[in-house]
Amino acid sequence: MAIVNVAPGAGAYVTDVNLGSLSESDVAIIRESLGNHGVLFFRDQSVTPEQHIAFALRFGEININRFFKPIADYPQIAEVRKEPEQGSNIGSNWHTDHSYDQIPALGSILVAQNLPASGGDTVFANMFAAYDALTTQMKSRLRGLYATHSSRHAFGSKAYEKSEHKELIGRLGNTELATQDAIHPVVIRHPISGKQGIYVNPDFTIHINEMAKSESDALLNELYEHCQRPEFSHRFEWKEGSVAFWDNRATWHKALNDYPGQRRLMHRITVEGVALCA
Repeated sequence: MAIVNVAPGAGAYVTDVNLGSLSESDVAIIRESLGNHGVLFFRDQSVTPEQHIAFALRFGEININRFFKPIADYPQIAEVRKEPEQGSNIGSNWHTDHSYDQIPALGSILVAQNLPASGGDTVFANMFAAYDALTTQMKSRLRGLYATHSSRHAFGSKAYEKSEHKELIGRLGNTELATQDAIHPVVIRHPISGKQGIYVNPDFTIHINEMAKSESDALLNELYEHCQRPEFSHRFEWKEGSVAFWDNRATWHKALNDYPGQRRLMHRITVEGVALCA
């Protein structure tokens, strides 16, 4: 097994590995590499639902997603789907999964099932690199700040009154379960690598607690613009047999919606994490 870093950008490619038969030392290397690189990309895999679940359990308990439709017979696996007649996709904006939970998920493992002939890539952004590139003054300004994250505006009933969300009914649901609010440091220290990274995101962060709304909005927008700089990101091209394992404590991601009239189906498992610290 070899780890090939994406530089500059986000993530690393893992080669010469079979996710269906990993040794304990393989798992240890993957865990350490995930903490260092934020997202790992695998090619040429043939992963059954049982193997997908077994791989996830090597890294932690599985989070049964509240809002995504599960695949048949496997409640641990969420379906990320867009049919040819549908215009909206899931996850098209920059976000960090489960930041609205008091103990956010470690990350997610996405396995390609049915892919469009072209398009449908996922872009990842490196929050370690984004933090490192901040000015000394900005790092000092962020020290000691905490932000509130919420699921309500993204998955609650009011969200589905918006025209862009209506097409997601049947793919996302359980609006009554969107009651999560959580407070996390704006800058966290990663539980695996110890690196510092920015931990706010456009989809789920609603307010920096120590600031008035106008000041909070201005600072969040400044951080969002900074984190989207192209040198922090990597666009992963999905192919048959591709798997991505990303760490939500280290990355943002978004799914590109550039394949009109085509089907895209992915299987996703989310792994539970630990409480975050500054």
